[in-house]
Amino acid sequence: MTRPVYIWAALATALSLSACVKVDGPDQNRPGNRKVDFDVSVTRGGGKPAVKTKAGGYEVGESELKMDPGIPFGLVGIDVGTNSLLVDNLPVSGSGNGSYSAFLENGIWDIPTPISFSAYYPYVRDIRYEDGYSSYTIPYTAQETEAGPLVSKTVQRAVDQLNMVPLQFQHITNDIGYKICDATDDPQLQGLIRLRKVTATNVAQAGIFVNDITLSRGIWHRQGYYRDVVVFEGDAPVGVGSEGELFIGTDQLVSKKTESSRYYSIPDEIVMGKQTVEVVYDVDSFTVNGFTYPALENQLARYSLYGLLPDNVFEYGKQYTFHLGLDLCKVYQEIVFSASVSGWETKIYEDNEDF
Repeated sequence: MTRPVYIWAALATALSLSACVKVDGPDQNRPGNRKVDFDVSVTRGGGKPAVKTKAGGYEVGESELKMDPGIPFGLVGIDVGTNSLLVDNLPVSGSGNGSYSAFLENGIWDIPTPISFSAYYPYVRDIRYEDGYSSYTIPYTAQETEAGPLVSKTVQRAVDQLNMVPLQFQHITNDIGYKICDATDDPQLQGLIRLRKVTATNVAQAGIFVNDITLSRGIWHRQGYYRDVVVFEGDAPVGVGSEGELFIGTDQLVSKKTESSRYYSIPDEIVMGKQTVEVVYDVDSFTVNGFTYPALENQLARYSLYGLLPDNVFEYGKQYTFHLGLDLCKVYQEIVFSASVSGWETKIYEDNEDF
């Protein structure tokens, strides 16, 4: 029997950060400034054709995300003709209905050449420009990573098109989570496992993203900041077989991905012995062939992610799901991983049922 492993991540923290974000933007309503509206969308990014991995299936699928309009995005505008900075990291917040607008300096409308706009989310106060404003660096802390960082594709607009500027954002982190099942073949040993705790270790949480405005793409520079993420803590019976497989929630197993325990991670190179998943589980007492085996508590299994993904690298903008399969037929042998990966299609959050 195939013993699976998926990948997912925690997303609810994005909304909680809105109360923590405070920016001191310019007096945008002063005379002489003009209003610009933004058509904001969050799109699938970096999707690739299906390939096979060493560990199992690798799939490209679809998923969705919420973007909290209460957390500003940062806007950068460059004069294409002179490569001069016109909009310097302006914080732009959304309204209650999800629309976005900002007031830009009146002199921008006198620029004879198009303007290249780039944006990122969530807003960071201190960004740094490089290569004559052709790129900028965004330092993301662990808290900002938890908000689900996004970067827009570069868009050029002439001044007579500034009534509406389209911004298509895409993910620059990974979305990671898990499903689990009892993969025991022998019916006499099935249904005895209870999940107690799941912890992902050495999750990359801080880094600098260098966004190239000209090429409309970027690259991560990790800062060596890692943390352990407790994905699950509770006491949940584990379903039997693929038909009984469920997503791992915060304190229970759930059928819906939208209710699962999920976390964001900065794309990282997987190193042997570094990134692991620790699973703590109990086994109920059972009787086989007239012999009663005592219950076991707090059994620990530690498993490495090394060797599961192509080139041992997480790609940003991807959503990973690890399937965990526990097999008592092999006397509490290690969980066997097989990995699947899907492209991460997203959209602005609409309601609690639509993810």
